[in-house]
Amino acid sequence: MNKAFLSAAMVALVSVLPACTQPLESTPAPVAAQMEMREPVTILVAIDGFHPSFLDRGLTPTLSGLAENGVRAPMRPSFPTKTFPNFYTLVTGLVPDNHGITANRMEDASRPGDVFTQANVDPYWWGEAKPLWVEAEQAGIRSAAMFWPGSAVPWGGTAKRWGPVDDGILPSDWQQFSMQISNTQRVNSVLDWLRRPADIRPEFVTLYFDTVDTAGHDGGPDSKEMDEALRDVDQHVGNLMSGLEALGQPANIVVVSDHGMAPTSSERVIALDQVLDSSLYRLVEAGAYATFEPTEGSEAAFREAILADHEHMTCWAKEDIPERYNYGTHRRIPPYFCLPETGWTITTSAPGSSWTGGNHGYDNFAPEMEAIFIGNGPDFRSGTTLPIFDNTAVAPLLRHLIGLPPSDQGDSPHDTLFSALAEDK
Repeated sequence: MNKAFLSAAMVALVSVLPACTQPLESTPAPVAAQMEMREPVTILVAIDGFHPSFLDRGLTPTLSGLAENGVRAPMRPSFPTKTFPNFYTLVTGLVPDNHGITANRMEDASRPGDVFTQANVDPYWWGEAKPLWVEAEQAGIRSAAMFWPGSAVPWGGTAKRWGPVDDGILPSDWQQFSMQISNTQRVNSVLDWLRRPADIRPEFVTLYFDTVDTAGHDGGPDSKEMDEALRDVDQHVGNLMSGLEALGQPANIVVVSDHGMAPTSSERVIALDQVLDSSLYRLVEAGAYATFEPTEGSEAAFREAILADHEHMTCWAKEDIPERYNYGTHRRIPPYFCLPETGWTITTSAPGSSWTGGNHGYDNFAPEMEAIFIGNGPDFRSGTTLPIFDNTAVAPLLRHLIGLPPSDQGDSPHDTLFSALAEDK
């Protein structure tokens, strides 16, 4: 290379550098001016199996702080106190008898041989009530679901023998549930969605944790496993809050659970083979409650046997289930229903070994079944505790937060929870 040319080029470069760098060094742009001004996002956080008393163990500083600086209340789940029925209630405002997800396992006479389980995403089973993310999408409000029962269902669509359902409505972004997706990955996915440009950023997000429920079933509500799960989920909610702060993303956080958890053991078991003739019935579900179909020709004999007095459980024909449960009219509910005392387990036969654990599905008025509600963010009051309320009131509150009009269908008045809101909201 020509030495004269190289020397001239170096002189030119040196002379330019101060002029380019000096303005950046002398007048740095304020961080606040660089950060986008964002509208609040509504994040619905589900902690499966979280009882309100878990906040008082001293293991959940993040959740306890959200409750202390926001709105806190015990929440009465719908009956039965199972996961899918209650999580669908929370996003529809309807009790299970009205939204159609009446159990975690269901049969339907119009679908002979077909059984609904928690992995089922056939729109047929879910189509009797419209969840919030569907209404949001129809209103042009972008939604995203990091798990929620029903969120992977193309709502309103028609399942095909082959190929995807292409005529249903889904959240703009969603993940199919898998326990292999860690809590860290779940939180990171939500934060990644919120890093997007405004035109493809969700305004309504769901986030689901199953850690506490799993620990409750395995070890019981007072176990070491439960304490570890509480610490874990609280840490991940803390990571969510830190991530939102780093993004400069204001958020209305609504934390809910589907039910609480009651301690169970092999010492509190109702063995059906000791109280009923198994030839008289087909068992549909068992555990924290049991449902039955009489076998053909055994209707009268089974009715007499099942409606007799039984220790530690009460049984009804579905049409006679007490009115306070708001349960018993839907076609998917089997003809006979037995509810044990809280903490007792209905099984086909006596256990062969000793065990302890936890369960739910019991009377929704039992204190052990109470669920949690926390509201925190710019639209909520601070330092407020509300009395217990029915979980059908959550959907109308969420509608208000995300900008949907009140629904003409619902099992709670649309403003039941509006006392949780700041006065100007």
